[in-house]
Parts: sequence; C-alpha cells; structure tokens
Amino acid sequence: MSYKVYLVEDDKNLNSILTSYLENENWSVKSFKDGLSAEKAIEEKPDLWVLDIMLPDIDGFELIDKIKENDPEVPVIFISARDEDLDRITGLEKGSDDYIAKPFSPRELIIRIKNLFKRIYDDGEKEKVIEYGDYIINLKARNVKIKNNGEEIIELTSREFDLLQYFLNNISHALTREQILNNVWGRDYFGSDRVVDDLIRRLRKKLPELKIETIYGHGYRMVEE
Repeated sequence: MSYKVYLVEDDKNLNSILTSYLENENWSVKSFKDGLSAEKAIEEKPDLWVLDIMLPDIDGFELIDKIKENDPEVPVIFISARDEDLDRITGLEKGSDDYIAKPFSPRELIIRIKNLFKRIYDDGEKEKVIEYGDYIINLKARNVKIKNNGEEIIELTSREFDLLQYFLNNISHALTREQILNNVWGRDYFGSDRVVDDLIRRLRKKLPELKIETIYGHGYRMVEE
C-alpha cells in the first residue's frame, strides 16, 4: 500500500537519506526542514508524521500539538538527538506512537514504521472506505463499487488500483510521471514512462467520473470530486 508519510527533519543530509529510504518502500513522501513549513501541510492528513523534536523554529512538541488538534488519530514517530526519558514521556503524553534516538539506522526507522502501520492500519482498514462521486472505494478489500447499484464491483487490475490509491493519497497534488512510476511500479522499474499514460487511460475508461487532469509538460493531478 502506498502510505503517505511526512518527514520533518532540519538536518539536510539526514533528511535526504531518510527520504530516500522511505521512498524505496513505495510510500508517498513529503519532507520538510522546519516546523513552520510542515505546519502548513497539516490539513493534508498524511498517514504518518515522523518528527524531529529539535527544529530551528517551532519544536516537535509544539508541532505535534497542532497535528493532533487537526487529526487526533494520525500516528507520530519522534526522532531526537537527546535520548532522554523526559523527551520520551513528554512525547507519549502528547500522543506520539514511538520514539527513536539519534544516531539510528534508517532501516530501524523503516522497521518501526512498518510495525506501526501493521498495528494501526491492517486491523482498522477493513472500515477504511473512501467515497468519490458515485464510487465507493474500499482500500482493504481493494475494490470499487457504484453507489445505489447493489453489489456491482468495477473490476480493476492490481496496478490500476495501486494507481487509484496513489492519486487518492495525493488529491490536488501535481504528480510527475517519474513520481507515479516510483510509487506504483517501484524504483527498480526500467522502461518507458509512457506506461503511466496507458494505465491512466485505462483507469479513466473504467472510472470515468474520476477527475484526473493532464498537466502538459509535467504529469497528472486528480482533484476533489
């Protein structure tokens, strides 16, 4: 599944390394190097926040307060250079789900995130249903039904559903073909990016109510219905 992960880390080198590792898991990643820019993205409701506690402007504790005010259920992992009990306790009190102290292996963070996703989303995703126009999209069952039309299911291939889910995770975001390739086919895919155009053409044909815009010279964007 292409989860949406937002990373807040002011160290440019570490930010770049962690972003690469996260993207290698085929997650949709957006990274920030300060708290104020991350604060502006809170309403985008990612599936996970990874927050550095020590930021150059507002700190991670202040940021998690704003995040939880907007969405109390979203999971948060704190990272910090200070391996102190007080930070751990404060983070838990504010609603964090995990804490990892620097220095750490990026693979350790990936494992912690996967365990968190399994615990939070694998059980609850049975009820994770998105309505878009007349479509009822069940992310756990990976199917699409039409409202008021009984149990009729619109048959999508696995990759068509992956593409649909990636668009749903990035509503209103302009996506390049390269981003779509990396997140739907994987970063190890070798071939023409025109496979993206073909897959989108098939998805549009099966689900004509999807509002997928072509951004000439850039890629595609799906907007709210």
